[in-house]
Amino acid sequence: MKTLSFVLIILLHVLPIHGQLVQKNYALINVQVFNGVDNRIQSGSIIFVKAGKIEKLGKTGDPVSKDYEVIDCQNNFVIPGLMDVHTHIDNLESAKRALLAGVTTFRTAGVSAYQDVSLRELARTGRVAGPDVVPAGVFVTPSPGETILADPRLGNLITGVNTDEELRQLVNVNIDRGAEVIKTRGTERAGIPETDPRQQSYTQKQLKVIVDEAAKRNVPVMVHAHGDEGAKAAVLAGARSIEHGTFLSEETLQLMKQKGAFLVPTFITLEDLTKPGGDYAGAVLELRGRFMMPMAEKVFRKAHSLGVKIATGADNNYTAASTSRISLECEHFVRMGMTPFEAIQSATVTSAELLGIQNKTGRIQPGFEADLVVVPGNPLEDIRALQDALIVMSNGHIALKRLPFGKE
Repeated sequence: MKTLSFVLIILLHVLPIHGQLVQKNYALINVQVFNGVDNRIQSGSIIFVKAGKIEKLGKTGDPVSKDYEVIDCQNNFVIPGLMDVHTHIDNLESAKRALLAGVTTFRTAGVSAYQDVSLRELARTGRVAGPDVVPAGVFVTPSPGETILADPRLGNLITGVNTDEELRQLVNVNIDRGAEVIKTRGTERAGIPETDPRQQSYTQKQLKVIVDEAAKRNVPVMVHAHGDEGAKAAVLAGARSIEHGTFLSEETLQLMKQKGAFLVPTFITLEDLTKPGGDYAGAVLELRGRFMMPMAEKVFRKAHSLGVKIATGADNNYTAASTSRISLECEHFVRMGMTPFEAIQSATVTSAELLGIQNKTGRIQPGFEADLVVVPGNPLEDIRALQDALIVMSNGHIALKRLPFGKE
């Protein structure tokens, strides 16, 4: 009987109560900290986590009370949780894959219904460790196809979403259902052989209808645009961010800088087009990817030199076959001219600013959410360290813990 009671006590400490995860206090000791803001490493640190937030930062040797579970980070490095601001995650398994890759926050770029809103609520109510979600709901696109089944009110859009009334309707249904951002398009897709990604779809007038309607409810708009004409129309219409931007002109980039629009290059997705496996495959897409990659690199370098704010997105569903990751996107950013410091900031503080959550996450600072990733090397010296998450903490919950490697 005593043994059974002991087991029950242990289970109460580790299992969810009423479907919620148990919130513990942690002290991450022997850790070297990159806080996301300062271009340096603070060695010999302790991070105290309480009630899901960073309570304080200490130094090795500071007392740790018994109220904290100690995690020895063995002199490894910690960074703020990474952000994927362009993904299509719509299920729990994919969300978990993103989390295990160090992504503690993501913004969707359109899903088939409102699975992203449900994922947000699961994280918000502590039923899953994360990631936190900024949902977009249904893609606002001229031919919505099966996504009209996402809500009974969308049945009249079976013939398309083109008139001012139709555009406003879909924007408002999305927001009614919990969307915090509206995703629409300025150009056609790159990931299917039948379309040319430079071809403009919605006009500047149509895009402005979308932006203005969303603005009435304080919701920003992200615009898919590879081609320059569609992207420029989106910026002039007031888009918060341009997604992809493969063929942007310097004029459009200058306009983005002037208006404060962000660029989300999703460069790793173009690389995916050129290789077998992953989310895309086919001879036409492989050739397209080989042509688009140097174009996108040229745009990235110019955007960076102009000071356009650049955020990170991997543009995949995090399926079992997906090979695109934010850590790989950051590696490309460094290869194309960013310093490791700038690349990590793109994936943390800059992405947080894009999402409007810069006052609660994206940096390691007292009062911020405990969204942390422990990596095995100094990421300010070698950006590839981001590709090997040793510990992932989201909202103060341990989602991954691979340390220690040895056995006692």
